[in-house]
Amino acid sequence: MVSGARAGGTAIVISVKDQKMTVVQGSGRKVIYPISTSKFGIGDSFRSFRTPMGAFLIDRKVGDGLPAGAVLKGLHFTGEVVQPDAAGRDPIVTRVLCLRGVESRNSNAAARGIYIHGTPEEQRIGQPASYGCIRMRSRDVIALYESVPVGTTVTITDAPPLYLASTTDKDPRGDNWYR
Repeated sequence: MVSGARAGGTAIVISVKDQKMTVVQGSGRKVIYPISTSKFGIGDSFRSFRTPMGAFLIDRKVGDGLPAGAVLKGLHFTGEVVQPDAAGRDPIVTRVLCLRGVESRNSNAAARGIYIHGTPEEQRIGQPASYGCIRMRSRDVIALYESVPVGTTVTITDAPPLYLASTTDKDPRGDNWYR
């Protein structure tokens, strides 16, 4: 079990391999969202454009009350709103959940501006396409934003977490919820 999900708390697990985010509440899955991680792979070096791995905390949330597609630059609303899959556009949109790494292997995440955020490139969700951040559809990032508080634990992994799947890949609950 993820430590943030103990005693009914909520935690987020992101699988780079599966390009999915699982929101876990208590001992069970709450919801699964398709996401997009870095097209450059995993890592936490500056200017690598890679998605860092390990444990994080949601350190700040930005975008409360903004419309879907609201463009955020420097974590501030620009006044522009773009539609999903707008040609030639790839700004950060809708909501931002800022991540702070809590391990030495991801300690650069906050300084690198690694976020969970909305993207107008919704057709690319489900495949690696970002420059290090975790991208989501606008409707999904709004739902996530509204359901998790600052301080929520986020785990980014390149394999299904052991508490979600056994090493023999059998479903521990018998209902295929983790796939």
